[in-house]
Amino acid sequence: MKLSNMKKFWLSLILASPMLLQMVLMPFHWMMPGYNWIAFITTTMVMLVSAVPYWKSAWAAFKHHNANMNTLVAVGTSVAYFYSLFAMMTGRAVYFESAALVTVFVLLGDALEERMHHSASNALGKLMSLQVKEAEVLSKGQYVKTPLEQVQVGDMIRVRPGEKVPVDGVVTEGVTNINESMVTGESMPVVKKIGDNVIGSTINSDGMIIFRATKVGKDTALSQIVELVRKAQTSHAPIQNLTDRISGIFVPAVLIAAILTFVIWFVFLGAPAVQAMLFAVSVIVIACPCALGLATPTALMVGTGRSAKMGVLIKNGQALEEVNDVKTVVFDKTGTITAGKPVVTDVVGNQEKVLQVAASLEENSEHPLAAAVMAKVSEAKITYQKAKKFKNIEGKGVKAVVNNQKAFVGSDKLSNDYLLSDEMKKQMAKLQNDAKTVVLVGLNEKIIGLIAIQDTPKKTATEAITELRSRGLKTVMLTGDNQRVAQAIGRQVGIDQVIAGVLPNEKADHVKALQQSGKVAFVGDGINDAPALTVANVGIAMGSGTDIAIESGEIILIQSDLLGVVRALDIAKKTFNRIKLNLFWAFIYNLIGIPISAGILVGIGLQLSPELAGLAMAFSSVSVVTSSLLLNRSKIAGDHENDKVIA
Repeated sequence: MKLSNMKKFWLSLILASPMLLQMVLMPFHWMMPGYNWIAFITTTMVMLVSAVPYWKSAWAAFKHHNANMNTLVAVGTSVAYFYSLFAMMTGRAVYFESAALVTVFVLLGDALEERMHHSASNALGKLMSLQVKEAEVLSKGQYVKTPLEQVQVGDMIRVRPGEKVPVDGVVTEGVTNINESMVTGESMPVVKKIGDNVIGSTINSDGMIIFRATKVGKDTALSQIVELVRKAQTSHAPIQNLTDRISGIFVPAVLIAAILTFVIWFVFLGAPAVQAMLFAVSVIVIACPCALGLATPTALMVGTGRSAKMGVLIKNGQALEEVNDVKTVVFDKTGTITAGKPVVTDVVGNQEKVLQVAASLEENSEHPLAAAVMAKVSEAKITYQKAKKFKNIEGKGVKAVVNNQKAFVGSDKLSNDYLLSDEMKKQMAKLQNDAKTVVLVGLNEKIIGLIAIQDTPKKTATEAITELRSRGLKTVMLTGDNQRVAQAIGRQVGIDQVIAGVLPNEKADHVKALQQSGKVAFVGDGINDAPALTVANVGIAMGSGTDIAIESGEIILIQSDLLGVVRALDIAKKTFNRIKLNLFWAFIYNLIGIPISAGILVGIGLQLSPELAGLAMAFSSVSVVTSSLLLNRSKIAGDHENDKVIA
């Protein structure tokens, strides 16, 4: 049975626990009974379970004249292990703990990366699960349930209220409202009539329609989104780890230094072979990359742990590096900048009377606009009477009888059929210019008031945009909504650039275009945002959004607060900078310690035996861990609790 990296990590950590205990007790001059044999057996098991893949990778790199992090791990673990075998047989101090712990800490980083890839594959699976399994297709004069894979372009398909549209097509009969939020991300249902396009996997709300299939299988909008996510995930270049870049020089240099140390002491200075070998082993032991193995995972654990308390989940290390170079932050509109839920913003006329009439007619409607009206009525604690004799006003609204008076509610198209004062016309035009949807309310052939409804910006949207701009970042809003609505929202929150009317499968293309001017972070919450989240250098998903958007992003905001974007960028930058600092200290110890281990200061009585080299290596690990823990003291925007600690 093949173990996952996470299971290997826990198993190896358990096996290495006796050696960790001995390292803690060593300063107290206490030696565990039979320690050498315990260390030999447990380290051998760790090598067999976890280290062999690194040795294989290092050997493959060596055959291609390359060196990487796995080369460091393989050299460090194998030298420490095999020298310890020799030392054990000759009664010298052993260094099995070096071999075991290097493997354990490096394995932790690989386990975290493995979990990230698993989440990516889950996102694709959830996208595919949105597709329906069958469709009602016209065959020989009757509509027959047909498996989706058998549906062909040109087939006539019937969709009843509450059902999903199976494939993309054009309406040929009927009128309905369709909820396209799972594909377009827009909260407002869209009226569909003859000649309008429908998108597969969207939900038919209230009317029966018949449409002609125009795209099936891999050509549908949902399938194209799935393919875009898959390509984006596989086309991302893996993070070029700093240790890999340096190790190409570091590993050969350490090996050459060890060989030269042995040759100089044995050949030129006449030292015994064992003494010369001890100098060489000291060089490799102090260069053993334990601190390198700790540098990234410890900073990641501390940084991600602290960010989680602030409502920010960082899913992988790649985002940390990319954030440092981000020049542009791109936002989806609905559910990201706005609340994603239409609310009543204005009532023109006698508020109580207008809302009473509207509530009487909208009480039993499931339309989101009706829900917004009823929420306002409930908030204002307004009582209303039941309406009778409902009748649709085709394509315009509904009319009924309320308290023996003819009442009606509907769209601005009613303004041509009923009496509307000049003052109210001006008010309606003003509201529409502000990108608000206007509902007309009337009694006895006269319009008595207007109700304006809009998906409003979140409370912290303006503040968050201002904070990002103050950091020199360009802000862009990318939305499928119309230009007028998008521009109005953009003006309210102070966004730099608005790109509207974007189709779901075009968002990723716009992100790529913006990447020509520098790295891009994308913030979104809908299924239609998944390709853009994965194409962007850094994907930031709102935790209130869909599971697919969340799993496609590298950074997740648990709350819908847009200030979380500012906090996410700050904590990611500081965490990555801490990783670079850790790597610097890990290497500086080597640069100082290697010459001393090689015996360059023996003449003044300073010599690093393998035991002291091992202690120095352990101290470098402690310093790296301490450096990572200090990340908890770094000041992050919006972390008020930590501000008190620092103050």
